[in-house]
Amino acid sequence: MESTSLLRGVGSQAIRRVVQLAAKPGSNLLTAIEEAVRREHIGCGVIVSGVGALRRAVFRNLKRFPEAYPVRPEDRLYLEIEKPMELVSLGGWLAPNPDGEMEIHAHFSASMVEKDNIVTLGGHLAEGTICDIKVVVAILVLADRSVRAEHEPVARSYDLFFKDVSSET
Repeated sequence: MESTSLLRGVGSQAIRRVVQLAAKPGSNLLTAIEEAVRREHIGCGVIVSGVGALRRAVFRNLKRFPEAYPVRPEDRLYLEIEKPMELVSLGGWLAPNPDGEMEIHAHFSASMVEKDNIVTLGGHLAEGTICDIKVVVAILVLADRSVRAEHEPVARSYDLFFKDVSSET
């Protein structure tokens, strides 16, 4: 029987705790998140918020869907902006890959002033996004490791997978 579900997977995990980090001005936001994950021994989690000020942002967005996967650099646009910005949202996931390394997949939005207007941009959080004052990130740490990052066969890149619990109910 062919499945009519629109979902590739569903996971339900208990939350063990909340970890908040305050990044120092001048620090790379992605590197600060990686440091907190190591320091707090986070096995897997969900980034639920990020607020504060940025002095530089690097947004990575898909420019076009490739004819064949994986996505290549020419399919992406990197937009680098260096000016005062407000980090208005940050979300994503953290999960170990098959080698035991932590994969962090995060997206963010930042607003800035352009000609007396407020403009907001968003995209994948990339290396080189630099914090300024009062950057705080909140991560929900999951109670078990039923979430993992594995290569998704269609896109041929890491994606989030959940432990199959359908046989356990």
